[in-house]
Amino acid sequence: MFPQGRHPTPHQAPGQPFKFTIPESLDRIKEEFQFLQAQYHSLKLECEKLASEKTEMQRHYVMVSPISTHILDVNALSLSGLILLPHCKHTTEIAKRLNTICAQVIPFLSQEHQQQVVQAVERAKQVTMAELNAIIGQQHLSHAHSSHVPLTPHPAGLHPAHLGGGASLLALSSALVVPPPHLASKEDRKHPVEAEHLRGETHPALLLGLHLRRSLSECLECPPAYQASLEANRECVCVRRRAYSFHVSADGQMQPVPFPPDALVGPGIPRHARQINTLSHGEVVCAVTISNPTRHVYTGGKGCVKVWDISHPGNKSPVSQLDCLNRDNYIRSCRLLPDGRTLIVGGEASTLSIWDLATPTPRIKAELTSSAPACYALAISPDSKVCFSCCSDGNIAVWDLHNQTLVRQFQGHTDGASCIDISNDGTKLWTGGLDNTVRSWDLREGRQLQQHDFTSQIFSLGYCPTGEWLAVGMESSNVEVLHVTKPDKYQLHLHESCVLSLQFASCGKWFVSTGKDNLLNAWRTPYGASIFQSKESSSVLSCDISVDDKYIVTGSGDKKATVYEVIY
Repeated sequence: MFPQGRHPTPHQAPGQPFKFTIPESLDRIKEEFQFLQAQYHSLKLECEKLASEKTEMQRHYVMVSPISTHILDVNALSLSGLILLPHCKHTTEIAKRLNTICAQVIPFLSQEHQQQVVQAVERAKQVTMAELNAIIGQQHLSHAHSSHVPLTPHPAGLHPAHLGGGASLLALSSALVVPPPHLASKEDRKHPVEAEHLRGETHPALLLGLHLRRSLSECLECPPAYQASLEANRECVCVRRRAYSFHVSADGQMQPVPFPPDALVGPGIPRHARQINTLSHGEVVCAVTISNPTRHVYTGGKGCVKVWDISHPGNKSPVSQLDCLNRDNYIRSCRLLPDGRTLIVGGEASTLSIWDLATPTPRIKAELTSSAPACYALAISPDSKVCFSCCSDGNIAVWDLHNQTLVRQFQGHTDGASCIDISNDGTKLWTGGLDNTVRSWDLREGRQLQQHDFTSQIFSLGYCPTGEWLAVGMESSNVEVLHVTKPDKYQLHLHESCVLSLQFASCGKWFVSTGKDNLLNAWRTPYGASIFQSKESSSVLSCDISVDDKYIVTGSGDKKATVYEVIY
């Protein structure tokens, strides 16, 4: 760095260049490096913040754009009437206000949308009194025959003859807006193979304006039920460009489900779920559960269950760790008793451990040993007296929790019993197995009631708390919702790989499923309208919903658990 033998000092004669010694130079380089490193971290954090804000803005745009476009088109319709009624009191003022609303919302739309809305407003101003009167006169006739008449695009013009005898004033709204290019002809329409923009935090199929906007939201390849909302580019919003929910009749006939108007709206139906916390477990999280009231989350990985206090979002470390199995064996299920004071843990071992959580430090108070080498799933009776464990040998072990004894085994599955749920009244048990069957058991009589045969292994299931429906997650990627007394069922196709976990909300109106495809899907009971969808960074192996239906927690192959807040 400097010639040998020269070690200049910082004290130099006037006019000479300022020089450093080698140690001083090294220190200065070190300081510069630290400064650059700090600057890098600062920029990195800023970049992550901007990326997060961008994602949030995109999410809001997907949700708001269809509504904004709908409002603008309705405003255009209103303007056409107001402009043609100059003698109506306050007409001019109302028209000005509507124009102001349009001007405020237009900048938030895409360039294509902006042009279409401007054209819509201009067309609204050009509607003649004769055309408007003719349409208004036909409105009464249309209401006399039907409250809802499907509308089709009318790009040829606004003459009443083009609108058809059943059209009403609502038809004018659709006629005023330029039909999007993909509606020009079936051959010219282009759809993405995968709607990746729907794989973010939310996938709301907005029902607002369905009857007003049928002509614009219509995808000719999809049944009307999936034309309920518009995406920002006005392309079909049904994932995979086809129906994903089917009704299967007793004779095996499959028909796309026509969703009712309240499929995605109303009390108890979420709008989306927002990630609020990440719990870095450190190993693949195969089991999760949430306490009641919602404060603690339990995550099961290799050998241990970790306990997290989520009442303080800043907490990044578990409050305690329960060492349940050998270090290399995975926890497969953990269940809290209703009082929240006892946790039962099972996994890749013949022993179940019962933990007392009421003590300052959780401790094992009992162990239950079966003949099976592993436990895949657990269920607790509503009265907390009995525990049911799905064994790898196909048996369902029934344990008396008070006496810590095995009181019965339900035998029927010819391969491992993989999943289990119990009815709210504690009289029926439902189990799924790797033998491609779902079975129901009468707990009062101790016998099998029903058996449903499938062509795929069963990985998860859940019994609806308020109705006669059972949702089943398949290795084949399907979710099937069975009526427990009738032969018909629903088959849902949004997962792309095996469905690893499934859980109903306490209200019974919706349930979630997770899969190897990294997806968390929320479904409407029982017909499976997609409420929202979230994509994680790895396979989602487990899930649970808080008793108040306000939180969801998932466990993933990315060695973490994710806590979601459910937004209504």
